[in-house]
Amino acid sequence: MEAKEALALTNRLSERLSKRRAQLQLWEDYYLGKQPLTFATREWKKANAARYSGFADNWCRPVVDAVGERIRHTGMKADDRELQRMLWTWWQRNDMEAQSSHGFLATLYGGRSYVSVDGDSDGNPIMQWEHAGQVEIEYEWGNLRRRRAALKMWAEDEFELATLYTRDEVWRWQRPLSRAIGMGLSQIKEARRSAGTGAWMPRTMDGQSWHSRNVIGDVPFVEIPNRPLLFGEPVSEITPVAPLQDAINLLWAYLFLSADYASMPARVVMGQGPPKIPLVDEYGNKIGEKLIDIRDLQEKRLMYLQNPNAKIGAWEAAKLDVFTDVIEQAVGHIAAQTRTPPTYLITRTGMSNVSSEGLKASEIGLVKKTLEFQTFATPAIREIYRLAALVGGSAGMADAVMDASVSWMNPEIRSESQLADALMKKRSMGYPLEYLLELDGLSPSEVDRVLNMARLEQDAMPFTAAKLEVPSDSERDSSVRAATEGDLG
Repeated sequence: MEAKEALALTNRLSERLSKRRAQLQLWEDYYLGKQPLTFATREWKKANAARYSGFADNWCRPVVDAVGERIRHTGMKADDRELQRMLWTWWQRNDMEAQSSHGFLATLYGGRSYVSVDGDSDGNPIMQWEHAGQVEIEYEWGNLRRRRAALKMWAEDEFELATLYTRDEVWRWQRPLSRAIGMGLSQIKEARRSAGTGAWMPRTMDGQSWHSRNVIGDVPFVEIPNRPLLFGEPVSEITPVAPLQDAINLLWAYLFLSADYASMPARVVMGQGPPKIPLVDEYGNKIGEKLIDIRDLQEKRLMYLQNPNAKIGAWEAAKLDVFTDVIEQAVGHIAAQTRTPPTYLITRTGMSNVSSEGLKASEIGLVKKTLEFQTFATPAIREIYRLAALVGGSAGMADAVMDASVSWMNPEIRSESQLADALMKKRSMGYPLEYLLELDGLSPSEVDRVLNMARLEQDAMPFTAAKLEVPSDSERDSSVRAATEGDLG
């Protein structure tokens, strides 16, 4: 690729990324509860919006967290057990268990996130989860599964930096920030600045050339999408919630305003003007009148009436439940539209006197939505491992990764007793111990550890009447090969 072509591609991707950032920031703000007051009339907002600018009854966060807490990658399953151990070791050494927790959450509320794969000086893979506001991938126009290039942009000191990756080359650019940023920002906020202007210029730093060869031989970024549409964009979990969230916040503002003015019974005096007292001069002559300070009457618990025909009535307190009923109805709509169990949001809507089986049935939609996420994330996770294998220079290992299976935590939450009972029943049916440990949610390293501990227990108690059969690593590998050959035969 010529430098001119690389610059044109960088401009196109940076423009696409810059336009996306505003929507990403909006969804992130909604998740954090930073929600503007919407749907109010112009006159009402002018008079009252400032009073409630910092308030939000945030339902976006539990909707996203309900899915996020059920997503956890637990390892890879491969015929080659050494490959399986190596892949999980890479994942753990890069703190990807913690990174993926952040990354999957960002994918849910932002619609997508990315993972970059690089290598250190010793050839070990370096994996890093990337924010969707800093990375954009260009796919082949004829095959949207094949990555053509990727751009990462971030701010550092006085420059906005960009690095363009193609399958064979790496191009590094920079341009000045258009305005000075105030001191005192956190490093994260500094890196997320997006105020660069002007033309991209070649960037050299730490002895690196601005143009170099891509030693991996592939675009080292992978997109993690949230349930994308066919030939469409990934979908944020905030999208269906935001309009109802805006309506709920407005109804709370109306309720607060009504509570401020009409939540207590009000007295009404009919047939009587405001009490007045005469004004006299130094000789005692009346020269006028002035209104009595109402606060004096309130504090002294006095009522001053001049008209003997005056009547005292009362306004009833405003009924605020008309607002809370509508809010509760809106929350119920959020639960239905997002397939979030009512128990996650509010307990009064359709969840009275429900049995344990009913509660479990209410989570079916959430479980299925989580499984959908896993379906779309599985190819991306497998591709991350493949790039990690390419970092080590092993094309054969990279090919083997493509035949491995991606393991996830079971999104259906069951009690320990229910899970133990199910595992015991499967054991009685003849299921291998190793498979049961995987169903229990153990990672590959934990499975090996438990099997080794079981083997040591058996060696320490050789005369036990009922002995648990725990195969060795070589026996497990040979059984897998025999099963594979049998299937092929």
